[in-house]
Amino acid sequence: MGLLTILALLGGLVLLVSGGETLVRGGSGLGRTLGLSPLVIGLTVVALATSAPELAVSVDASLRGSPGVAVGNVVGSNITNVLLVLGVAALVLPVAVGRTLVRVDAPVMLALSALFWLLVLDGTVGRWDGVLLVVLVLVYLGWSVRVARRAPAEGVEQSAGDAAEEPARGPAVDALLVAVGVAMLVVGARLLVGAATELATAWGLSDLVIGLTVVAIGTSLPEVATSVVAALKGQPDLAIGNVVGSCTMNLGLVMGTTAVVAPADGVPVEASAVNFDVPFMVATALALLLVSATQRLVTRREGAVLVAYYVAYVAYLLLASADHDALGAFSTVMLGFVVPLTVVAALVSLRRSGTAAGRPTDRAGT
Repeated sequence: MGLLTILALLGGLVLLVSGGETLVRGGSGLGRTLGLSPLVIGLTVVALATSAPELAVSVDASLRGSPGVAVGNVVGSNITNVLLVLGVAALVLPVAVGRTLVRVDAPVMLALSALFWLLVLDGTVGRWDGVLLVVLVLVYLGWSVRVARRAPAEGVEQSAGDAAEEPARGPAVDALLVAVGVAMLVVGARLLVGAATELATAWGLSDLVIGLTVVAIGTSLPEVATSVVAALKGQPDLAIGNVVGSCTMNLGLVMGTTAVVAPADGVPVEASAVNFDVPFMVATALALLLVSATQRLVTRREGAVLVAYYVAYVAYLLLASADHDALGAFSTVMLGFVVPLTVVAALVSLRRSGTAAGRPTDRAGT
C-alpha cells in the first residue's frame, strides 16, 4: 500500500505539470483566436479549467457527508493560490500586473471573499447562498468577456510575442489541447489528493485540516503548474489572472455549486473556519490587492514573503490540530511582530508606488 501511495503521488504530480503546460498552450491559442488578452483568458478559460479539481473534490466531499473537506478545500485553495501559487510564480519570474486587474478583478475577488465571510457567519452556506454566489460569478465572467471583446487591441499586442514563437494552430486544435489539459489536471489531482488524504488520515488529522492543507494543496497544484509555466513562457498576465480567476471561481462556482447540490440545506461550516480560516482567506485577498498595487509588479522579494506566510499558516494549522505547546508562542510571534511589520512594509511600498505613478516610466507596461 505504501508503494502504491507513493506511485499515485508521483503520477499525480507528473499529470498536473504536463496538464498545466498543455492547458496554457491551448488557452493562449484560444485567446489569440478570440482576440482576448492573456489576462482575460487567465481569468476565464484557464481559471475555470484549473478550478475543475476543486469543483470535483468539493461536490464529491459534500455528497459523501464530508462538509469539512468541501469547505476546507475552497478556503484552503484560495489561501494556497494567493500565498503559494503567486509566490512561487513570482520567485520564478517577477509578475507584472495589469491596470485592469488592480482596478477591477482583484477588488471583485476581495468583495466576493468578504461576502462569503458574511454568508458563513451563521455557520452554513445555504442553498440560496450558493445560488447567489453562482449568479454573481457568472455575471462577472460575462462582463469580463464583453469588455475584453470591445477592446481587444491590448490583448493582441501582449500576446504577439508568444504567437511568433509557436506555430499557428486552428481553434479546434487549441480547444482539444484545453480539453486534454483539463483531463490531465483532473486525473492528476484525484490521484494526488487520494494518496495524500490517505496519508493525512493515517496521521490523525481532521476533515477540515485535511481540506485546508492536503486537499487544498493537491487541488491547487494545477494552478501552481499553470502559473509557473505561464511565467516561464513570458505571460505574466496569464499567471496572475489564473490566480485571481481561480479564487473567484472557487468562491462563486465551486462553493456555490456545492451548496446548491448538497443533500442537506446547504453546507455546514465549522466554527474554527468561521473564526479563523475564512477571515485569513479575506486577509490574503486584501494582501494580493496591496501587493499588486505596489508598482504593479509582484517582485521576487514579495513572492518569498507570500510563500513564507503560507508555510507559517500550514504550521499553525498543524500545531493547532496537535494542540502543541508551541502554539501559543508561535501565535504571539506571528501576530505581535511578523504581521504588523509586514503591514507597515506594505503600506510604505504602496505609498512609494503611488509617488512613482506620476513618473513617465511604468514598470507594469500596461
